[in-house]
Amino acid sequence: MKILLTGGAGFIGRHVHRQLIAEGHEVVVLDSLRPDVHHQKPKVSNLIVGDIRDASVVDQSLTGVDTVIHLAAKVGLGVDLDDMDDYVSSNSLGTAVLLRAMGRRKVRHLVSASSMVVYGEGHYECDRHGKVSPGPRRIEDLDKGQFEPPCPLCGEPLRPGLVDESAPTDPRNTYAATKLNGEHLASAWARETGGRVAAMRFHNVYGPGMPRNTPYAGVAALFRSALERGEAPRVFEDGRQRRDFVHVRDVATAVCAATAPLDDQFAAFNVGSGTVRTIGDLAEELSRAYGGPPPVTTGAYRLGDVRHITASSERLRQTLHWKPDYDLKTGVADLLKS
Repeated sequence: MKILLTGGAGFIGRHVHRQLIAEGHEVVVLDSLRPDVHHQKPKVSNLIVGDIRDASVVDQSLTGVDTVIHLAAKVGLGVDLDDMDDYVSSNSLGTAVLLRAMGRRKVRHLVSASSMVVYGEGHYECDRHGKVSPGPRRIEDLDKGQFEPPCPLCGEPLRPGLVDESAPTDPRNTYAATKLNGEHLASAWARETGGRVAAMRFHNVYGPGMPRNTPYAGVAALFRSALERGEAPRVFEDGRQRRDFVHVRDVATAVCAATAPLDDQFAAFNVGSGTVRTIGDLAEELSRAYGGPPPVTTGAYRLGDVRHITASSERLRQTLHWKPDYDLKTGVADLLKS
C-alpha cells in the first residue's frame, strides 16, 4: 500500500515511518520542517518538504496514494494567546486543505492524529451525584493549592476514573480546540465522500526522539532536558495529576494498525498504555534512571491544564487487535538508551 505520512519527520512521525517500512508499505513523507520543531534536517527517505496548507504541494504528495496518515500539526498547549492564530492555521486549516485534496484525488482512508486533550477533564464520579463533569478551574482555588476539582453540584471530592471514547468533549485550550475541530472536519469529509477516518486520540507520548528544550514539548521531554542539564525536574501543582504515559513505539504500532479497513465511517480511538500513573511518578522514574536530583514539586500551575485524564484503550485493543509492549519502567529504560 502507498501511504502519505504528513508530519513524518517529527517525533511520532519518524517512528510511524519506520513501522510502515517494516510492514512493507511504500511511504511518502510530507513535512514542513518548521524551525520550532526541527533544529536540523532529519534523515527521512522519500521526503517532500512543504507546508500542509499549500494545496499544490499536498496535491502533488497524494499522487498514487491509497491511505493518508495525518500527523502534521503544531503541538503543545501554547505559550500564550499570541499562538492562537498559528494553531488554527496550522492545524484546522492544514487539515481542511488536506481533506479537500484527498476528496479530489479520491483517497478515501484517513488515519488522523488527535489527542486526549479533546476531552478536557477526564471521567469523574461523585458519591452523591454519580458521573459529573467538573466546571472550569478557578484561579482563586489554584492559588490556594486546591487542585482537585470538586463536584459542581455539592462541592464534595470527586473520584477520577478512565475516560472512553463515548465521553463528551470539552477542549480547554487552543490546541485542544483545533484537534477537536480536525476531528469534526474529518467526520464531515467522511460523510460527504464515503471515506473512512480513524481519529487516534494520543495520550501522553514519550520515548526516543522526544523534542528537547522547547516550550511546546511534552512533560516527559521537559523533565529529561532538565536532568540532562543536571537540574531537578520541576513538577507543577502537587505532582498527583493522573495521566496515561504511552511509549512512542506503541503509538506507532497503533497508528499502523488503523490503516486496516474500518467498518465505521468515523471512529475515535484512545491510544494509551492502560496504566494510570501520575506526573510525579514520571518525574521520579526519570530522575532514578538518569541518576539525577529528585523532582521538585513547585505548586505552580497552568490554567489551560487539566487535573486528571486517563484512558480506556479497550476499543483500540478489541477493534484493531492492538496492545502496548511497554510499561513506564521499561519505556524509560528504553528512553535512556537513546
